[in-house]
Amino acid sequence: MANDKKNTKDKKPKFSPYWIYGILIALFLGYQLFSGASYQDTNKTTPSDFFKYLEAGDVDRVDIVKNTRVAKVYLTKDAEAKEIHKNSKPQTFIPSATKLPNYRFEFGDLQNFENQLNEMTEELSAKPIITFDTETNDWGNLLMGILPFILLIGVWIFIMRRMSGGAGGGAGGQIFNIGKSKAKLFDQNTEVKTSFKDVAGLEGAKEEVQEIVDFLKFPEKYTTLGGKIPKGALLVGPPGTGKTLLAKAVAGEAKVPFFSLSGSDFVEMFVGVGASRVRDLFKQAKEKSPSIIFIDEIDAIGRARGKNAMSGSNDERENTLNQLLTEMDGFGTNTNVIVIAATNRADILDKALMRAGRFDRQIFVDLPDVREREEIFEVHLRPLKKAKNLDLDFLSKQTPGFSGADIANVCNEAALIAARNGKKAVDKQDFLDAVDRIIGGLEKKNKIITPSEKRAVAFHEAGHAVTSWMLEHAAPLVKVTIVPRGRSLGAAWYLPEERLIVRPEQMLDEMCAALGGRAAEKVIFDKISTGALSDLEKVTKQARAMVTIYGLSDKVGNLTYYDSGQSEYGFTKPYSEQTAELIDKEISDIIEKQYQRAIKLLETNKDKLTQLAEVLLEKEVIFKDNLEKIFGKRPFEKESSLSAKEEIKDEEE
Repeated sequence: MANDKKNTKDKKPKFSPYWIYGILIALFLGYQLFSGASYQDTNKTTPSDFFKYLEAGDVDRVDIVKNTRVAKVYLTKDAEAKEIHKNSKPQTFIPSATKLPNYRFEFGDLQNFENQLNEMTEELSAKPIITFDTETNDWGNLLMGILPFILLIGVWIFIMRRMSGGAGGGAGGQIFNIGKSKAKLFDQNTEVKTSFKDVAGLEGAKEEVQEIVDFLKFPEKYTTLGGKIPKGALLVGPPGTGKTLLAKAVAGEAKVPFFSLSGSDFVEMFVGVGASRVRDLFKQAKEKSPSIIFIDEIDAIGRARGKNAMSGSNDERENTLNQLLTEMDGFGTNTNVIVIAATNRADILDKALMRAGRFDRQIFVDLPDVREREEIFEVHLRPLKKAKNLDLDFLSKQTPGFSGADIANVCNEAALIAARNGKKAVDKQDFLDAVDRIIGGLEKKNKIITPSEKRAVAFHEAGHAVTSWMLEHAAPLVKVTIVPRGRSLGAAWYLPEERLIVRPEQMLDEMCAALGGRAAEKVIFDKISTGALSDLEKVTKQARAMVTIYGLSDKVGNLTYYDSGQSEYGFTKPYSEQTAELIDKEISDIIEKQYQRAIKLLETNKDKLTQLAEVLLEKEVIFKDNLEKIFGKRPFEKESSLSAKEEIKDEEE
């Protein structure tokens, strides 16, 4: 019963000062409406009819309003009884103590009307009373006088409330609350459905985060031996790998207050607001300690100081970062508050923010491997109506290099494709179509392409297929198509092995296979085209990386010109002009050598290349089975291989 009374009490409307404003405005408008009702309901007439009534002796009084050029006509009692004037008695919504006019009409020039009226009344025996008046609307004039000030005050209040983040936060959300923290609080009373069961894969990161929750739940377990609870943990990794999802799981699992906000929530147009919000955030967290603070995209305020050449001495972002550094490990820091932050740009964060004592732990959240992808598929397939024979191991091997967000997108896209085709369940083919749709884009079967262009694309893609099939370390082929998809005129899908380290011969074989498309055009047509743009871009990046980053060139030597800590504003080259010429020549030599190797390989298998291209022209899509019919089993096929990053080779239009 007590809860019912409390709920009933909560449902009652809360008092608002805007009610008073609304009532006053309604009363004012009502007064203006009904006070003018007498004029609205008075019967209108014309000057000619008025003079007829005047000549007949029916007019008792005439009130002439000079400023509005309106004449009010009052009839005698005898005239009101006449048949012609039976409808002249005014009807009003509110009673009036004074007699209301029977007629009213507008006249033109006042002097002409007055002269005509005087001439008419001189001939009458019973002359009517004629008065002159000027009407003013005092309330209307007052309203027009104060309306600009009301509008200015209203706009000012609206802007202040918008800048202070709405009506929340203290006394009505006014300007004095703009320095308050915008963090959302999740505690026992807040229903957060995400738990660690919803976080598939990421076993190492999940253990670290679970331990942080245990630190706050059972601190004695760790402090009895003299240890200290870590003050912060930084989640680092590529986009879509599950950093924010881990934080949601912490909010759902932790039985302590959890404050969540983004790095951009500290940024404001006023100076000092960011630092003020940091102080207020940690003040709230300390009041509810033990607690957890989660800052998503911390690079918005944690960028290294002094890197921005355009910033002045009073940079608001740097002030916010300084306050954050002080709160995390300052003179009077409370150790019962743990800070968790997430970013995919850890390289630009300030070194003072990354040191031990602030973020004691850096948890790297990497792209999932084949086993973790299978677990992620299990999570995202729960709400789907999937086919009974769906092989999760196959799906995980078909999506190498995909992040958790990409896999969620694949599952959703597969469900949409199955629904579009009218299926009752999502099957294997729907997932394959979804992967193709996400990687290559939407098929454009109605794209206009000439037969000669189509033949060139077919031989280009067949060249990729043949070279990758004949080279030991090239990625095995999955599918080749000449149906335009996205920006490409044709595409080839490969499923390379997952490698933690890459050797020079493996990179060279991949480069040779990438150049197989252009080499096929040269061998068959003795001409080349612009269709190899994406191939050349990929090959050039690989060759430059071999020479300048990994030190895999004999001429340049065991040197790397890659600096992981290099400033983003550094424009100087770390080598001389002579070395630059040597690097350029070495890159060109590597690419040209692999191009000639691809040409030689295709000339040797020219008849099989032509046969494969003809099949591709006929069917538009070929698979691994088609190559096995022409070339036989691939001699380098391994019995079991780990999946790795899937590649798509697009031929740019």
